[in-house]
Amino acid sequence: MHSERSFLARRGVRISLAALASLAAMLVFATGALAHKGVEHVFIVSQSAPPEGPLPPNVAYFTTIQAAVNATAANEYDWILVEPGVYDEEVKVTAAHAGIHIRGMNRNGVILDGQGKAAPGGSNGILVEKANEVWIENMTARNYDRETPDGGNGNAFWWSGGDGSGKEGAHGWWGKYLTAYDTTLNGGYGIFAQNEKEGSWEHIYASGYNDSGIYIGACWECKAKVNDATIEDNAVGYSGSNSGGRLVIENSIFRNNSAGIVPNGENPGDGPPPSNGMCDAKKPSRKKPYHLFTSTNIARCEIFRKNLITENNNLEAPANGSTEVAPWGVGVELPGVMATETTENTITNNASNGVLGFEYPNPYPPRECDAQEVKEAEEKHEGCTKTIYFQLSGNKVANNTFENNGTNGSSEYNSQITLQGGIFPYRKFTSDNNCVSGNTFLGTTTTWPNKIEERWGCQNNTTPPPGNGPGALEYIEQLSEESVVFRHAKAGVEPPPQETMPNPCENVPTNPLCP
Repeated sequence: MHSERSFLARRGVRISLAALASLAAMLVFATGALAHKGVEHVFIVSQSAPPEGPLPPNVAYFTTIQAAVNATAANEYDWILVEPGVYDEEVKVTAAHAGIHIRGMNRNGVILDGQGKAAPGGSNGILVEKANEVWIENMTARNYDRETPDGGNGNAFWWSGGDGSGKEGAHGWWGKYLTAYDTTLNGGYGIFAQNEKEGSWEHIYASGYNDSGIYIGACWECKAKVNDATIEDNAVGYSGSNSGGRLVIENSIFRNNSAGIVPNGENPGDGPPPSNGMCDAKKPSRKKPYHLFTSTNIARCEIFRKNLITENNNLEAPANGSTEVAPWGVGVELPGVMATETTENTITNNASNGVLGFEYPNPYPPRECDAQEVKEAEEKHEGCTKTIYFQLSGNKVANNTFENNGTNGSSEYNSQITLQGGIFPYRKFTSDNNCVSGNTFLGTTTTWPNKIEERWGCQNNTTPPPGNGPGALEYIEQLSEESVVFRHAKAGVEPPPQETMPNPCENVPTNPLCP
């Protein structure tokens, strides 16, 4: 609970009844509206008739989730409890409903069903738009689709602080016991947070998406955590464009995607770039999307740890124009990212590479803006998109267990770990000070560069760019081409039931569902 009452109670604060009465009188005198602040309403969504007789105070029944959302008031921390049933609706939460909890009474029984409708503009299950502190828990959303594979929307659960704005327009996104899946080819993202900071997902599942199962993007200081996620059968398991700072993904499973964990710098997408996981980094800008690392000994707050990352070789997963050209068969893919830490994971049976890091000029092939393009962009009040030379720098890969990665055998760069860099430096910014140490290699010890834990070990204060030349660049392009040529996308399947919330009445005020 998030009322003042529960805040005080949790801390053992004792206030006399006389003092409370005096305080209440003062508040009513100041403004009648304040007398209602802190009251937690419970709005029950049911496909059955409400119980007979009078309802308790502050309890109401609705037949749709959207109607219940519309009845809430911002910052009053109202509760919406959804009884089991199939709900054919799209739900939108705006700033007028900030602070609400939307909770299903059974994760597998409460189903938002988009029915695979190819509506113009696409559809979303629950869209939280520029609303702070919104909880969504214990339910399933399926088959909310894009009109075409590259169309807009198509997300099951989406917290958006301002799509395409380049600004963090909201904070506080919280999700637990969520299932997102798609059985068509046009589902976009499963569980999605963008242009927001401070949030977490726990006990979540996502499958069947042509972009990524989960996504956290456009937050230079994300303050985010993902724990106990199972992400499978997507084009990409986790995608994170221009996200960084404090961002942890742990104790999760990424399996049978085309690629597993893929943070990335992006231009001109979810800005501002770059993707920088250094602790307490300064806010970036489009004019300065680079950072110079002078040592391997830096504090990293973007951490992927204690995950199982396995068999991400799935070329039957749906894909769109962006994801189908991404390198496939990779456990952890680092395209133009900085200062991430990949540690204590088990990374197995990824056909191309266990870890693959590379410089990422974006757009590619590299381009500049000529005078005419600049003029046309200014007339549209836009900026001309010229290439940003995202470097691979400051990353750490340590204390993981690698087994049977890089078994594809189509290239000498198939290996447990491959780092590429030194081809696209930008002025003084280069792909250096990445380090690799303490890993266990089972099946093969092949890495690129060879014996990577020597010259590129974290015992070294500095490390050079990998310097493996055009061949490594051609390898990245080869994996991209293979992903397109060999892909035979198939629609996803309904997953088995997932663990439901043990007590969906936890912290909820008394109501007919939670006596």
